[in-house]
Amino acid sequence: MKTMRSVIAGAVGAGKSTFVRTISERNVIETDCNATDITTLLKKETTVALDFGRVRLNPDMDLHIYGTPGQSRFDFMWDILIKHSHSYVLLVAAHRPENFSYTREIISFINQRVQIPMIVGLTHTDCPGALAPEEIISALGYNMNDKNRPPVLNVNPTDRSSVLEALVLLMGLVTSQSDVKLSQTP
Repeated sequence: MKTMRSVIAGAVGAGKSTFVRTISERNVIETDCNATDITTLLKKETTVALDFGRVRLNPDMDLHIYGTPGQSRFDFMWDILIKHSHSYVLLVAAHRPENFSYTREIISFINQRVQIPMIVGLTHTDCPGALAPEEIISALGYNMNDKNRPPVLNVNPTDRSSVLEALVLLMGLVTSQSDVKLSQTP
């Protein structure tokens, strides 16, 4: 059995934990604690280490999915989780432009450590105040016409087919790179 590892990253409230829970075929390992500081305005609990889920991609391949904490004070976990990953999904809440600058910091943090395929998943696109994809991509420092920018798609973290669509796109990017080394599991 081969194993691929993907990280789900993004700011607090982007939908990372929900994404992992929605797609995992096994019980999710979660490390949630009561939220403190400004996070309490968004949600009651927050991830402090990781969310872990697993999905079988085909009879010979499992995908391990690691949701990161959204707060920078837990960035040591980003470092640990991203180092052995094959790819990542960056979730961006389209209705929270105040988080776009922070999201750019997440991209920079990850890109300083690894060069792996990524996609941008826009969440909360149906919420009041949600910005258009072009505006979000620009705010993240990309040009919509740039062939080197990551693929962008709308993702509803509560909808299994939407999450699966994102993972299929991501796995397509991973498998198109010939230098990917997959883990063997007994």
